[in-house]
Amino acid sequence: HARSLIICTGTSARRLGVPGEQRFIGRGVSFCATCDGYFYKDKTVVVVGGGDSALDEGLYLTRFAKEVIIVHRRDKLRANALLQSRARSNEKIRFVYDTVVEEILGENSVTGVRVRNVVTEEENVIPCDGVFVYIGLIPNTQLFKGQLELTSDGYIVTDKRQRTSVPGVYAAGDVQDPWFRQVVVAAGAGAAAAIEAERF
Repeated sequence: HARSLIICTGTSARRLGVPGEQRFIGRGVSFCATCDGYFYKDKTVVVVGGGDSALDEGLYLTRFAKEVIIVHRRDKLRANALLQSRARSNEKIRFVYDTVVEEILGENSVTGVRVRNVVTEEENVIPCDGVFVYIGLIPNTQLFKGQLELTSDGYIVTDKRQRTSVPGVYAAGDVQDPWFRQVVVAAGAGAAAAIEAERF
C-alpha cells in the first residue's frame, strides 16, 4: 500500500518476430546503435525500419560500419526530410525498399538475413554481420489497462504536472512520452512527478 505512485515502466523495442531474432540478441541482433555500434567496426550491418529512429541510428552506425543497408517494407521512407537527405547523401548507406526480413541467419553469430520483396515475392539473402531493428516501440502499460487512461498507442495520458487519470498516480519517462525518448527528458519528468507525489 502507498499514498502515491510514480509509474516509470518505459517502453520495449518492437520485435520482428522472425526466426533467429531472439536467438541472436547480443550476438548480432541489437536495438541500440549507440550501445553496440562500435562492435561493427569495418563490418556490414542491416538496419530494419524507415522512420526517424532507423535513419538516425543508421547514420550513427556509418561511423563504424563499412556498409549500412536499410531495409524498409514500403517504397517510401517515413523519416523526416532532413534525415532522408542526410542518409541518401551518405555513401556508406544503401536502401532496399518493399522488403521485409523473414529470418535472421547464422551459426554462433549473425551471418545474414533472408528477405522477401513484398511486391514480387522474390526471396534472397543479404549477407551481414549485424541487424539493428527500429520498427517502433511498445509502451510497457499492459498492467495498467482498464485502470488508467491510455492513448490509442498505449501510452499513459498525463497532464503538464505528470498527473494521470487517477489521483495520486503519476507517470514519467517514455511510458508517457512518445515524442522525445531522451534520458534527460525522462529524468526531468521523474523529478516533476516526485515533487507532485510528495505534495500529494
